[in-house]
Amino acid sequence: MAVLPCYNTSMGGYGSGRQNGRPVAESCLFIDLAWMIRTGRAVPGEYRQGGLSWSCGDQPSGDIRYTCDMRELEDAWLELRFTVSQRSTGASRDHAQRIGLSCTRPNYGGRRWWMHCPRTGQRVGKLFVPPGGELFASRQAWRLGYRSQRSSERDKPFDALFRLQKKLGGTQGWEAGLAPRPKGMWRRTYDRHWERYFELDDACAATMASLFLKLGNAPGW
Repeated sequence: MAVLPCYNTSMGGYGSGRQNGRPVAESCLFIDLAWMIRTGRAVPGEYRQGGLSWSCGDQPSGDIRYTCDMRELEDAWLELRFTVSQRSTGASRDHAQRIGLSCTRPNYGGRRWWMHCPRTGQRVGKLFVPPGGELFASRQAWRLGYRSQRSSERDKPFDALFRLQKKLGGTQGWEAGLAPRPKGMWRRTYDRHWERYFELDDACAATMASLFLKLGNAPGW
């Protein structure tokens, strides 16, 4: 069973970071569909089942069983079945959540797969659950912020990603993608921006994996 990407926290009742009264993305568990596809846990055109788990320090604190059906482009979905452990009481609760999937075709070839936020319907690459939450949803749905104090070296790929998003006039955020092609921009130029976005997205994921290892929560990537 692979370890679900997370920070130094466990789901439900764990210690968390906050910024201006809001949870921050760095304190959340998240599901990254692109990572699941890269590691063979989800395969376009196939039906897959498997397991993911997470821990607080070196102590197990929850697990996920998932089913991913990507055989039909118009009816693809990811189902999560997970148990939330409450550290304060030791009690646990079972949850099931189905997430719709869809794909787009970039002009430079291939397909890009997305999840749909169960709260907003927004097409995103990542879904989060903050401290105390029991539903995976988009960063916008949870109104998650980012930490104001960051390591400049560690966050270079995130800063570059946010600059690219701002340049195109879109929402800044790791999972936000790019804004629609601005009027007057050559399509081949816009496609190059998407290629750069995917490169930075992978770099951000690698940076987070390195941080997990330092915190003692290796995600098994």
